[in-house]
Amino acid sequence: MEERSLEGLYRFHVHGLMRFATTLVGPSDAADVVSDAIESLLASNQLASAEDPPALMHRAVFAKARSMQRSSFRRRAREQRFARELTVKSPSLRPDVVAAVVGLSPRQRACVYLTYWHDLAPAEVGRWLDISEGTVKRHLARARAHLRRIIDE
Repeated sequence: MEERSLEGLYRFHVHGLMRFATTLVGPSDAADVVSDAIESLLASNQLASAEDPPALMHRAVFAKARSMQRSSFRRRAREQRFARELTVKSPSLRPDVVAAVVGLSPRQRACVYLTYWHDLAPAEVGRWLDISEGTVKRHLARARAHLRRIIDE
């Protein structure tokens, strides 16, 4: 792919990538995650030869988000700030539901987001995140169980 078409590809998918990254790391770090992921893809020239560029871009965003969240303390602080900001900005959202979603692991949130917001089947989510379909189903089941426990309390 030439540089111009890579730019078009990025422009076409950037908003979806930002929403995905926001789901994973919160609004304050989403732009950095997307920027770092795309920069890495361009530097490695993987994007130019990718069979499925959108899946590769989502996988790169997911990998950058995971590496950013390796520190448990920093991750929890970010998630709590995100939950507070979200409930203040959107009073129609239930704070207990927002807190429950924020409490999911990054992989569970990624699976939930791609399944319910992008309406992808587990096999497709697995392909996008480079994990097996069974792993996606396991993360979805655990996420649903966690959300059910929190919300039903």
